[in-house]
Amino acid sequence: MTTAATATADPRSRGDGLGWVTRAVFGDERIALSVDAEPPAGHTVVARYAVVPSIARARFLLPLGAPRVTAAALLAYNALRPAKVRAVRAALGAAARVGIVDRASFPVLAVAVPTGLDPAEALLAVRVAAALGDEPLYAACGVRPPDPNHKPTLQLFDGTGAPRGYAKIGWNDATRALVTTEAAALREVAAAAGVGGHPGTPRLLTELSFAGQVVAVVEPLPARIRGVPVDGPPEIGALLAVARRGGPATASRPLAGSAFLARLTEQAQRSAATEGVGERAVTAVAALARRHGDVAVEFGHWHGDWVPWNLGRHDGELIAWDWEHSGPEVPVGFDLAHDAFQRSVVLRGEPAAQAAGQVDAGLARHGAALGLDQARQRLVADAYLVEMWLRTWRLADAGAGWNPALHPALLETIEKRDGS
Repeated sequence: MTTAATATADPRSRGDGLGWVTRAVFGDERIALSVDAEPPAGHTVVARYAVVPSIARARFLLPLGAPRVTAAALLAYNALRPAKVRAVRAALGAAARVGIVDRASFPVLAVAVPTGLDPAEALLAVRVAAALGDEPLYAACGVRPPDPNHKPTLQLFDGTGAPRGYAKIGWNDATRALVTTEAAALREVAAAAGVGGHPGTPRLLTELSFAGQVVAVVEPLPARIRGVPVDGPPEIGALLAVARRGGPATASRPLAGSAFLARLTEQAQRSAATEGVGERAVTAVAALARRHGDVAVEFGHWHGDWVPWNLGRHDGELIAWDWEHSGPEVPVGFDLAHDAFQRSVVLRGEPAAQAAGQVDAGLARHGAALGLDQARQRLVADAYLVEMWLRTWRLADAGAGWNPALHPALLETIEKRDGS
C-alpha cells in the first residue's frame, strides 16, 4: 500500500474481522483509513463510521451523522435473528435513533480520499449508489471473524433510513464464484417467482466489478418478513417448484449418461490432485454410477442452500434468499436432502455420518411427495453426499480452506456407504 493508505491506526493491517472487512470494503490503495486520528495531509474525509463496540471486539461499522440510518442498520430484519441478537440490536437501535451512537465514545473510523479525487473512483459504496441511481446512500456493515468463505455485505440505506439494497462482495476466488452464481440465479428465477408455488425471491438490482471484486446488489427483503420455524417441516411444495422452475414435471432419465454424472466425474478427477484426497473422490463417483446408473430420476434445478434460516414468510408468501449455490441438472430432491443434512450439522452439531443418516430419514419421510420411490431415494441420498463433498472441495480449492466439519469426515462416510 501507499504511505497515505498506511496511516497510523489503519485497521486494514489487522488480522481480525475488522481488518478483513476493511480490506474488502476499502481495498483501493488511495483510500486512507484512520481510527480516532486525523487523516493524512492532502486527504478529505468522505465518511465516518462508529466501530461498535470496540476495535478489539468490532461487530458493526455504523455510519455516523445520520441517526435514522444508524438505527435502521441495527433494526432492519431484526425479527429474522436469534433472540439474544435481537435484544442487543434493539437496544443499540433505540440508542441510535436518538443520536446516542453519534455521541457515544465508540472508536470512529474515518474514510478519506485524496483531495480532488471523485469518491466514486475509489469507494465501493459510492460506486454502487451511482449504479442504483441514488445519491447519496449510506452503508453499514457487519463485522465477522475472518473466513475465506464469507462475503462482506454492505447494507445500503437512503437518508430516511429506508433500505435500498444489500451489496455482497466477492473478494477472493471462492466468494467471487458464489456472488456470480447468485446473481445468475436471481436473474433466472425472477420469472418463476410466485408461479406454480415457486417461492418469491429478492430481485437482483445490479451487478458490477470493482477493484478486482465482484459485487451483486440485491433488493431488500420485505420489511415485515418473518422467519420460518427452524424445527418446522420442510416446504415440500416450494422446493419442488424450485426444481421445476414453477412448471410441470419432466421425464425421468437414467443417472448413467446424465450431464450431472459427467460433471461429478470431471470434478472428482480434478480433486484427485489435491493433497490428501488422491483418487478417493473418483472412486466414490464410480461407485455411485455402478450402484445407481440404471435408476431413472427427474432432473431439475436446486436452490443449493435450502434451509429454514434462508426462508421467510411475508403476507403468507414464502420468500427464499441466498441463492449462491444454486444450479441446474441435479436430481430432484437435492434441496430436501440438503435441508435434512444442514439441520443436523448446523442446528444440532451432529457429525457428518449422523447427518447422512438424517438425509436418508428425511427422504424416506417426504420423498414420495417428490415422486421418489426407495430406489430413487437411495440415489438422491448418495448423489447428494458426493455433491456436498465436491462443494466442500471446490471451496477449498478456490482458497476458502477445508470445512473441518465435512472433511475428511464426509468423504469417509461416503466411502463406508459405498462399501469401498
